[in-house]
Amino acid sequence: MPVNNRIADFHAEMTAWRRDFHEHPELAFEEVRTSKIVADKLREFGCDEVVTGMAKTGVVGVIRGNNAASGRAIGLRADMDALPILEDTGVLYASKTPGKMHACGHDGHTTMLLGAAKYLAETRNFDGTVYVIFQPAEENFGGGEVMVKEGLFERFPMERVFGLHNWPSVPAGTFLWREGPVMAAVANLEVTITGKGAHGAMPNNGNDPIVIAAAMVQALQSIVARNVEPVEGGVITIGHINGGHTYNVIPETVTMLGTARWFAPEVGDLLEKRFLETVNGIAAAFGAMVEAKFVRLYPATINEVASVHLAADAARAVQGDARVQPLAKPTMGGEDFSFMLNAKDGAYLMLGGGRSATDANVHHPKYDFNDDILPVGASWWASLAERLLPRQG
Repeated sequence: MPVNNRIADFHAEMTAWRRDFHEHPELAFEEVRTSKIVADKLREFGCDEVVTGMAKTGVVGVIRGNNAASGRAIGLRADMDALPILEDTGVLYASKTPGKMHACGHDGHTTMLLGAAKYLAETRNFDGTVYVIFQPAEENFGGGEVMVKEGLFERFPMERVFGLHNWPSVPAGTFLWREGPVMAAVANLEVTITGKGAHGAMPNNGNDPIVIAAAMVQALQSIVARNVEPVEGGVITIGHINGGHTYNVIPETVTMLGTARWFAPEVGDLLEKRFLETVNGIAAAFGAMVEAKFVRLYPATINEVASVHLAADAARAVQGDARVQPLAKPTMGGEDFSFMLNAKDGAYLMLGGGRSATDANVHHPKYDFNDDILPVGASWWASLAERLLPRQG
C-alpha cells in the first residue's frame, strides 16, 4: 500500500484543514475550537461513534470495519495543542493569535489522523475496530495521562496504540523507528533562594542570592558528569534565572527554573536525589534559605518491540524500505504518549518533514510544518489499520 491514492485525492483538502488549525492555535486544555472541528468532521465522515469531553477537550472516533467479527481493535493517537510562542514565519496562514503558535506540528498530526479517519470510514477495509484518538494538552500538561486515568483503554478496549511525530531535521517522507526508549522522561526544576538584600557597594551587609545561584548552576552540571554512569543518558539544564532589578542592589531572592531528562528509572531517582542534595547543601553552606522542587512530568516513551516492528512494516508498505530507517539513538525530548505506552502495548514513530538543512526545528518561532507529508502520515495510519486488522476470508 504505497501512498494511498484515495488519500492523495484529498491532499488539498487536508492542507486546508491543517492551515486552518494553524491559524487558530489553542493551548493545552483550551482546544475548544479544534476539538469541535475534529468531532464535526468525524461525524461528517460517518464514524460509528464520536465521543467528546475526555480530558476536557479530547475526542475519540470509533470506526468499525466491514466485518467486526474478530472483536479486535487498535488505537491511533494524534495531539492537538499549540505552544505559547510568538510566530515568526511570515506565511499567509500564520497564527492569528499573538503569542500562540503551532510550533510543534500538532496541527499536522491532527490533520493526518483526520485524513486517515476519512479514508477508513469510507472504505472500512478491515476486520475489527479502529479508535482514532485526538488528545489535548501534550505540551507540559499531560493530557495523555488524563485520558488514561479517565478510562481511555477501558472505554475503548484495544490491543495496541500508535503515535507519530513529524521530525523536520529528517528528509520529508522518511520514517524513523526504534525499539525501546525513543524519548526521555521529563521533570521540571524549581528553585527559590532567599538571602539578604543589601546595597551593591556593601555586600558584607547582605547575603547575595545571585552568588549562591551561580554556585548552584555550576555544581548542578557535575551531577550528570560525575554521578550518572557514562553509558546512561541524563540532562540537567537551568533555563531561567530571575533576580534583581538594577545595577547596585543585591536582591533578597533569586528564582531558577530548569529541566531534567533521563531514560532509566534509577537515573531519574539519582537526578532527583542529587539535585535536592546539591541545592540544599549549597544554600546551607552560604547560610541562605532555599525551596527546591523536582516535579516529574512524563516518564520515558518506550516502544514495545513487537509493536514497533508492526509500525515499521506499515511504514515500509507506504514508503518502501529505503525510506524507513532505524533511529540511531533516542531523543532527550519528552512526550506524554508515554503514559499510553505504559498502559498499553504500542509504538511511536517519527516522520521526516525536512525540506532543507536550514529548516527551523520544532518549538522555534520560524518552524513551518511541511504539508507535503500529510498524505504520507495519513496513509501510514490507514496502512496500520488494514495490515493489523486484516479482513477475514
